[in-house]
Amino acid sequence: MHDIKALRETPEIYFKGWSSRGRETAQSDVDQALTLDKDLRAAKTAFETNQAQLKKFSGEIGKAKAQKDEAKAAELMAEVEGLKGAIAEAQEQERAKGEALKDLLASLPNLPFEDLPEGEDEAGNVELRKHGAPNILSFAAKDHADLGEALKGPAGAMMDFEAAAKISGSRFVVLKGQLARLERAIGQWMLDVQTAEHGYLEVNPPVLVRDHALFGTGQLPKFEEDLFKASSKPTQGDYDKALNEYDLLNRGKPGYPKTQQEMIEHYTNIGEKIRSETARYLIPTAEVSLTNLVREAITSEEELPLRLTALTNCFRAEAGSAGRDTKGMIRQHQFQKVELVSITTPEHSAAEHDRMTECAETILKKLGLSFRTMLLCTGDMGFGARKTYDLEVWLPSQNTYREISSCSNCGDFQARRMDARIRKAGEKGTRFAHTLNGSGLAVGRTLVAIMENYQDEGGRIAIPDVLQPYMGGLTHIG
Repeated sequence: MHDIKALRETPEIYFKGWSSRGRETAQSDVDQALTLDKDLRAAKTAFETNQAQLKKFSGEIGKAKAQKDEAKAAELMAEVEGLKGAIAEAQEQERAKGEALKDLLASLPNLPFEDLPEGEDEAGNVELRKHGAPNILSFAAKDHADLGEALKGPAGAMMDFEAAAKISGSRFVVLKGQLARLERAIGQWMLDVQTAEHGYLEVNPPVLVRDHALFGTGQLPKFEEDLFKASSKPTQGDYDKALNEYDLLNRGKPGYPKTQQEMIEHYTNIGEKIRSETARYLIPTAEVSLTNLVREAITSEEELPLRLTALTNCFRAEAGSAGRDTKGMIRQHQFQKVELVSITTPEHSAAEHDRMTECAETILKKLGLSFRTMLLCTGDMGFGARKTYDLEVWLPSQNTYREISSCSNCGDFQARRMDARIRKAGEKGTRFAHTLNGSGLAVGRTLVAIMENYQDEGGRIAIPDVLQPYMGGLTHIG
């Protein structure tokens, strides 16, 4: 979410920022926001002015009646009726303009930091550093899918896409035996590194969340098509509670349903509202659950930085990726990831961003995998990010680097959407926190990288030294 006051004072910064992200409508976005803001403030002024007049006339009516000046009282009462209509109109304008402004600001991406490279897509990203030389095998490298399907155990292929397709459709996989254990080992080891060595607090959060949680981190409303939605059937108690609350708040007010048709429409709308409120979404990343732990709260600055981590299943519909990575585990609907989230002050968020990225890099270094760290250009960043580093790991079968982690500094963008504030001890004022998130790492893609980089010509997979204790001392698969 954006600060309308800042946009009002420095519209050129928002135009420049949105333009650099490739928004051709940047100027109209700015103009529309400023127009709605002007109309909203005008409606508020009209309401307050008319409300003050109403109070004044109400007092004068009392005086006129006390003086038995019925003509004067009647004249003032006519004025009052007119003011009531004007007040109602101003209230409606304030509501309509306020909602329109909120919806517009919620749809606009974060502003990139000024020191980022400008570009339209990944071609504009800049390589900052590279660790290790690309692993060029002395034989024709097999991709992980071929390797996994060729590895056999008591229940057939250890990486079984066919079985998964029968159960769930495309973009799912069933891992069995030693490969299943290796995936589990990777996630547990990553979590141990991030907690024991890097000081992150382990959290086991819900993977089903309400829509406001996804709004807070920026996935809603813009990216709903990429989410899996789980709807539950409302109970009679849900209906009774909602209807009672509505009746208590609105009975006797203008516009309350009176005719039978109005009552039917009213209860239909209540039912839709309940269904919406009882719906849940499967998280696309634990960033959603972890970051929302500070929503609608004031956190003491003395407790910061707050560093959180979780190993969870994640779910993505991948609506915009038709035809991409359809084979194998690179782009799945369900996958595991160790997520890193930091809540900090504006003064420390840049340093925290670098630290978080180093925590993710450490995993790849310990695994002996070649990777590079990329600074994303303005046109390739995620919706909520102000600055993003991507880690790309070397995959021999593709003879290239592929993304395995993305670490972003969101500034106060998410905090504004969640109303997540911070305050120094002894001070009354609050300010918005800065939030950061990153993968530490994607477990499935790490499994892919290990399989491809540690394969031998016969299709066996060597297990990296750091993972062998988690595998009961096993050194190879196959």
